[in-house]
Amino acid sequence: MVDLRSLPRRQGAARRACLRGLHRLALLWCAGGVLGLAAAAPSQPDYGPPQRGIEQWLERLQHGTTVASYVGTYVVSSATGAMSSARIWHACEGREQLERVDTLTGAPRSTFRYNDQVTTLLPQSRRIRSEQRDPGGVFPNLLRPGGSDSIADHYGVHELGQGRVAGLDADIVLFRPDDDLRFGYRIWSERQTGLVLKTQTLDASGQVLEQSAFSELRLDVPLEAVRPHLALPSADGFQSEQVERHRVDAAATGWIMKQPVAGFQPLAAYQRQIAGSAQTLQWVFSDGLATVSLFIEPFDPRRHRQEGMSAMGATHAMSRRWPDEAGAWWLTLVGEVPSLTLTRLAEGLARDGQ
Repeated sequence: MVDLRSLPRRQGAARRACLRGLHRLALLWCAGGVLGLAAAAPSQPDYGPPQRGIEQWLERLQHGTTVASYVGTYVVSSATGAMSSARIWHACEGREQLERVDTLTGAPRSTFRYNDQVTTLLPQSRRIRSEQRDPGGVFPNLLRPGGSDSIADHYGVHELGQGRVAGLDADIVLFRPDDDLRFGYRIWSERQTGLVLKTQTLDASGQVLEQSAFSELRLDVPLEAVRPHLALPSADGFQSEQVERHRVDAAATGWIMKQPVAGFQPLAAYQRQIAGSAQTLQWVFSDGLATVSLFIEPFDPRRHRQEGMSAMGATHAMSRRWPDEAGAWWLTLVGEVPSLTLTRLAEGLARDGQ
């Protein structure tokens, strides 16, 4: 097991040299998984090319998002014993990203994505939901757009050798955080393409909180073999549900982050509304790898009854009234970060002018 605290810290100037061209292209609904939480120790060759720096690793992972087409099965498992799996079909034609993900565990669900337009088919409830979502930030596309500087400032890299995932050769790298506001990531990157085959989210002692990986994967599948699976099937008899989301300026809605959390930059803010629910502000923050969504809505005693913190695998969630126990607002924060990060974001929030 890798103890994150035992590895050397990086020199600040070198990590700030990171390229800014990362693009969050494919919103894979997959959360990959697999092969148990105890992986075989990677090999440590005595020869080979020099270790890549953080800039080279970010370029490599970004290049992995441009794989033309693949079909595979991924599994997500956590230290709590929870596990889920799904089948994915993915195609990239120029600037067009098309994808389908079918759940293999739990309630049946099929998710179709065309660039940022996402349609989810829920057969049991006979519902079809449409919405816009930003790509990236989900296995196997881990990087957030414009996050390279923040990654370089708050993580170091350490190559761990080579391994195999789903029968494919991979290089293994550890992204080690510099503080207790983020988790570490151990990543298996396919040797030829750079595609992320497996990732483990690690706490400060190196314990695996969550694992995502392909259990089976075919690369460079002919597009004509993938396209039939990407067509949205007939939704006759399904109730249509449109999730309205409009991009806004958080400050224009009266909210500011008065005390920012180190490394977590605001990516975007949206006004969201599902039919029959109150309008909610979603404010998204990221350090380039980890992402937190902050939801703000008027307090409703009929729905907002329980404050507190919860966790499943690496994902933590917090709900509370704001600014105090008699506040008029209700906050929900969700992200693959330590609970301390959620608390700091909630404490740093303020109404503009207050």
